[in-house]
Amino acid sequence: MADAIKVLVVDDHQVVRRGLRTFLEVQEDIEVVGEAADGAEGVARAEELRPDVVLMDVKMPVMDGVEALRRLRELGNPARVLIVTSFTEQRTVVPALRAGAAGYVYKDVDPDALAGAIRSVHAGHILLQPEVVGALLSEEENNPGQGRGSSLTEREREVLGLIADGRSNREIARALVLSEKTVKTHVSNILMKLDLADRTQAALWAVRHGVTG
Repeated sequence: MADAIKVLVVDDHQVVRRGLRTFLEVQEDIEVVGEAADGAEGVARAEELRPDVVLMDVKMPVMDGVEALRRLRELGNPARVLIVTSFTEQRTVVPALRAGAAGYVYKDVDPDALAGAIRSVHAGHILLQPEVVGALLSEEENNPGQGRGSSLTEREREVLGLIADGRSNREIARALVLSEKTVKTHVSNILMKLDLADRTQAALWAVRHGVTG
């Protein structure tokens, strides 16, 4: 399983952790490397185990999922975080996405869909459900990067449009016949010029301003 996607499960309910592990362990390309019962432990385990993907609950004791996400970002941990929640309210999901989550699924998600979501975020995709896109876009209204689109080069606008389409760096590289390293450089420049924190905010900026791939 050298090439398996390494997953860390962070949830305060042991039954949920056990259920997720039981299902994921039968996936040939996914390996559960650890578990944690709260956000603080999750951050520590993510630093220790360096997983590819973290399945993160939102409401947990000691440190909730949103704060754990912020800590992982501050530490520069490269793990992609997929929120797994039973809460459907926008006020619960939106802060997690704003804090850097690559997407979210509900705890009653079909097992095969969960595995697909893990593979998708690992590949660099962003999973945004339609019901929260509007709320996220409304929060972007006062973002200081809104008036800086004119500073983007034509190539950067092409890359931004493909980010908005949910493409990973590898897929963008193939579409534009570029190296992945060059695409990473373009993405970094886009975030810097628009004063945005991550690909999720970049995708939302592109949607609001009509930049498409």
